[in-house]
Amino acid sequence: MGKKSGKRKDARASATDPGAKMKTGPYEKEMKRLHGELVAMQEWVRSTGAKIIIVFEGRDTAGKGGTIKRITERVSPRVFRIVALPAPSDREKSQMFLQRYVPHFPAAGEVVIFDRSWYNRAGVERVMGFTPKEQVERFLEQTPAFEKAMVESGILLIKYWLEVSPDEQTARLKGRINDPRKIWKLSDMDLKSYSKWFDYSRARDDMFRETDTSWAPWYVATTDDKKRGRLNIISHLLSLVPYEPLTMPDIRLPKRDKDKDYVEPHLPLRYVPEKF
Repeated sequence: MGKKSGKRKDARASATDPGAKMKTGPYEKEMKRLHGELVAMQEWVRSTGAKIIIVFEGRDTAGKGGTIKRITERVSPRVFRIVALPAPSDREKSQMFLQRYVPHFPAAGEVVIFDRSWYNRAGVERVMGFTPKEQVERFLEQTPAFEKAMVESGILLIKYWLEVSPDEQTARLKGRINDPRKIWKLSDMDLKSYSKWFDYSRARDDMFRETDTSWAPWYVATTDDKKRGRLNIISHLLSLVPYEPLTMPDIRLPKRDKDKDYVEPHLPLRYVPEKF
């Protein structure tokens, strides 16, 4: 009995100790509650015609995709829309830099989540030498005014930076190398970027310095523990949106019609083999 009691005590401690990785049970319980709140937020957005943009930036392997997945997995894709743009085409490269993002902005009743955004210019494009220094500086100078125009048009703009430690980033990249479920996440760019930790740090610091404004501030989340990071981000997101609590409707299933004349047809259907 003593050993079992000790194990339960250790499990409870690791669920609440900030220094320990969060256990799956408490994590899923709280995530279930937050999913209900996200549905309430969705219904508020839809009923009020609100327009929300959520930007996710951060270190490679910091958990942007996993966080976005957990935000959107229980809500409607007609309200929550994810935008993850590929590398720009030759035509897009000839446009004003911010132009390719504007068509993806929300209409009334929509939440748009950018899985990386216009801040590529301040991050990977700067560090990897894809964009001249003067263009990066111009971007940092112009972006606050661009975002102020967004906010003044009625968009609620929320910007998150996900931060992970060097050791945790190394562990996650190594974990992708031999895992067939994750190898697709490991790009040539990830490998090239890995050695440039401090270049990315300098780029991040400059970005914060120039674009952290009262109308569009940056919110930083530490995600060495992915579970805690996701819960913290979703809880914070909900705190920024003035949605109303969800009232559960009184819904009852009607009775099915009775049809004594229906007969199952004998059709040459191809059934999926029941292997499990």
